[in-house]
Amino acid sequence: MSSPIVSIRAMQLNDVPLVRRIDLLSFSMPWPESAYRYELTENKASRSWVAELIEADGEKTIVGMIVVWLIIDEAHIATIAVHPDYRGLGIGKSLLVEGLENAIKMGMEQVTLEVRAGNLVAQSLYRQFGFEQVGVRPHYYRDNQEDALIMTVGYSTAARFLDFSKKHHNPG
Repeated sequence: MSSPIVSIRAMQLNDVPLVRRIDLLSFSMPWPESAYRYELTENKASRSWVAELIEADGEKTIVGMIVVWLIIDEAHIATIAVHPDYRGLGIGKSLLVEGLENAIKMGMEQVTLEVRAGNLVAQSLYRQFGFEQVGVRPHYYRDNQEDALIMTVGYSTAARFLDFSKKHHNPG
C-alpha cells in the first residue's frame, strides 16, 4: 500500500470551513471564517494555499494552510498552520516553501512574520529558511500577553535556503 501524497494548491472558498477547523485546533486566537473569505475574495494583496493529503484511494483531506500578504516589496506571512494530527511530516515546511517561492516570483525583497516567543517549533522551522529575529512586539498576543518575535528573511537568503531545501527534502 502506497503512502499518502501531499499537494499544495491555491485555497478556494469551499476550503474555508476546513481551514477554519485547522485554525481553531492550532491557535488560541483563531481567525473568523469571514477573514478567510475576505482574503480569497477581496484582499488583492493576499495569496492563500492549502496542503491537501491525497490518500492511495484518491480521498483528499485538507491538512494545512498558509496566507501571505504581498505589500509593495515585502511579503508578510499572516498565518500558517498544520492540523495537529499531521504535524511533524514536513507539511508546514512545504507550505512555507510555496509561500516563499511565490513571494520571490512576485519580486518581494523580504519576508516577515510574527511568531509567539514560546513557539520554538515554529521558530526552528523559520530559521531553516534563513529567517532571523529582528525585533519584538511586547505583549502582542491578547490572550496571554505573550511577546511576538518579528522574524525576517531577505530575498537572496531565502532563495539560497529554498534551493538547499529542494535538494534535501521531498515533501509528501
